[in-house]
Amino acid sequence: MSADGPTKLTYARALAGELRRRAWPGSCLIHCPGKRYDGEVNPRWALRLITGLDGQPLVHWPQHGNTSNTSNTVPSQPQLLDLIHAVGADLRCPLHPLPLRDPLQSDRQIWAVPLSCDQGLWRGVPWPLPEPLRQLTQAPGPAGLRLPLEHFPDDALRQVLTLESDPEGWTIFLPPLEREPLLLLLRSIASHSQPWSEPELSGVLPWDAMTQWQVLGITADPGVLEVNLPVCHTWQDYADWMHCLEQAATHVGLRSWRFRNNRQESTGGGNHLLLGGPNLDDNPFFSRPAWLVGLLRYWQHHPSLAYLFNGRSVGPASQAPRPDEGSASRLDLQLALHTLERLPDGDQRVAIGETLRHLHADRSGNTHRSEISLDKFWNPAWSAGCQGLLEFRAIETLPDHRWSSAVALLFRALAVRLLEPNQRPVDLHPWGESLHDRAMLPSELWRDLETVLADLTRSGLALDHHPFRAIWDWRFPVLLHWCSDQGQLWVRQALEPWPLLCDTPVEGGSTSRFVDSSLRRFEVTADQTLQRNCHLVLQGRALPWPHSVQPLAVGYRQEALFPCLHPCLPADLPLCLELRSQIDDAPIAVWHLATESEGFLAVDSSQIKTMAAARIDRASPLPSVRGGCTLDLRL
Repeated sequence: MSADGPTKLTYARALAGELRRRAWPGSCLIHCPGKRYDGEVNPRWALRLITGLDGQPLVHWPQHGNTSNTSNTVPSQPQLLDLIHAVGADLRCPLHPLPLRDPLQSDRQIWAVPLSCDQGLWRGVPWPLPEPLRQLTQAPGPAGLRLPLEHFPDDALRQVLTLESDPEGWTIFLPPLEREPLLLLLRSIASHSQPWSEPELSGVLPWDAMTQWQVLGITADPGVLEVNLPVCHTWQDYADWMHCLEQAATHVGLRSWRFRNNRQESTGGGNHLLLGGPNLDDNPFFSRPAWLVGLLRYWQHHPSLAYLFNGRSVGPASQAPRPDEGSASRLDLQLALHTLERLPDGDQRVAIGETLRHLHADRSGNTHRSEISLDKFWNPAWSAGCQGLLEFRAIETLPDHRWSSAVALLFRALAVRLLEPNQRPVDLHPWGESLHDRAMLPSELWRDLETVLADLTRSGLALDHHPFRAIWDWRFPVLLHWCSDQGQLWVRQALEPWPLLCDTPVEGGSTSRFVDSSLRRFEVTADQTLQRNCHLVLQGRALPWPHSVQPLAVGYRQEALFPCLHPCLPADLPLCLELRSQIDDAPIAVWHLATESEGFLAVDSSQIKTMAAARIDRASPLPSVRGGCTLDLRL
């Protein structure tokens, strides 16, 4: 699945426009080059909404709020030239526009204007480009990224203001400038643009834009639009943004969920949370390594924080493996955390970054793929690596903005609680095999989250349980619920850590990997009344009843995929689950599972005898117990 598509930029512009209208009226929207990934020819695009730290517009476009000017006209060629020279007069710098041709769109008017600013001094230089070379490259994108700069004068800075227009509108590509000169240029252009529609802006943001302006980003990612919210100083700021984003997305035909397999599911995108400080000088983590250690240990103690809010893909091959699922051994993690908590007072950003970034990584050494990623904490080897940020990545997009806000409040409350040294765990928990067995079952995850919420309550930080229970219900759909005077039975979808495969996808090979997603798991729970009266049989095999010491889960192969592990093993579906009497072994109810999306469906009583005969023919010994409580039907 590619990151871009024929409609994605259109949707992104519509979403940016709606957010601009609702949250930041008068803000500037700039089309920027985004990240470039291996295997992709061009950088991905990124739309940036920018406004002042106080929420006020940086540039006052006359088209905003002027109901008398509803013109959608674009400047003609002479008017574009007049605009260029008027801007040059404002900057006290003669400008030398050069006309260029677009081989992809012959009716497009394009002017390239060499323009640079050094220590407040503006400079425009002629570009003596021969007529046959006055043409953009064949690549897609704005004109400013397609200039024939290999023919630019050697003695001049390669900074070019580009203006282009066609019957649909006009666009300005801003040269790479520092923040204040860029604002001067934008304000000059805006002051002369009143007769026409507002131009589309393209360019590169200054290096300090994120700290001096408020910036909201919308970028292309496989299957989704990625929205990067501006810095939120309070939880209420975050909650307000999530509400605004949901309303704006709905208005333009977007949403944070999809309907798949007969149920509402996540889009598959992440809803990552980042914690940091107001600035690098006041970053709370740099001078409190013991607090950071407490956070990391607490998260390691509670699998619900890694699995309950995450997507279907969890475990070592996921996008957010826990540190004890990644490249580091438990001994290395223990040594690192014990070392950090004994550091003396003072700024320890370098020690923290160098100690942890090699340990919070997946098994291939990718520091971004981690439940708690530190690749933006303090890594001077990367341009965006020194921001003092902890990124919590084991969170997926949720269908309700209130759920997302509740998760953010939970994480923030835990960070506050762990400021107290006596609330921090003193060591790592030895999970062993139970991490990918018992700890991935819905009942165990809810029990673990209840422990987390109880910890907060004891610290005076009580949170409402209802949104978390709603997430749990949505996250682990019911495949079967049976109720009678003989008791109640529940079967819920559970988590399965899909194994990583060695093959590389042809498309997106550097950003995605094959896993064997044919494996599925469900958990069986029942009340005491049912356990006294009945017993369960699955595929002709008796199942033990779960209890508090030993829950019950069943792993099975849903389908045969290619590539996959064990390609010679067939799929286990359809499954036949029977509830039988403890007294005479007579069948009470029978269910059939053909696909996970449909769940277990009741079998008509007339078919029970036929299915029972088929069951006896293929009966086999009880499957081995895998890791304690998961029975594997492949065995």
